[in-house]
Amino acid sequence: RCIQKDLKLEVSELKGAGAAGGLGAGLSAFLQAELKMGFEIIREIMELDKRIDQGFDLVITGEGQMNAQTLRGKLPMGIAKLCKEKRIPVIAIVGAIGTGIEHLYEEGLSSVFSIVNGPMDLEEAMENSEALLADTVERVIRMLQAFSN
Repeated sequence: RCIQKDLKLEVSELKGAGAAGGLGAGLSAFLQAELKMGFEIIREIMELDKRIDQGFDLVITGEGQMNAQTLRGKLPMGIAKLCKEKRIPVIAIVGAIGTGIEHLYEEGLSSVFSIVNGPMDLEEAMENSEALLADTVERVIRMLQAFSN
């Protein structure tokens, strides 16, 4: 409201303006920044299209918590959509699985695995994240090996 009142700029409907507590709105209004989706920036910088065309059989991505919000342009969803075009399966290894992930499968995600292997609070999960991640990756690889034999 202050930006609209003082600068006569409308940023409330600007896509990405509310992210990170309104950082996008401020950057756009005060620095004339062009806002882009995070995935599009990574896609361009990393030349993901060219890399994925190299013939991958599987892509593994990750996220802190995968949920319905992931559909709104988070990196794993962009990767899943890109890989869906190329018919490459995508597995996500995540800290937590929230609600609404069933819609992610329609967009190209093949499966989601949480590193949390039992009841624990966030602090415990973060303290043990390295071991939890290693354990989950091992289980995923074991499953893939079983299906490839």
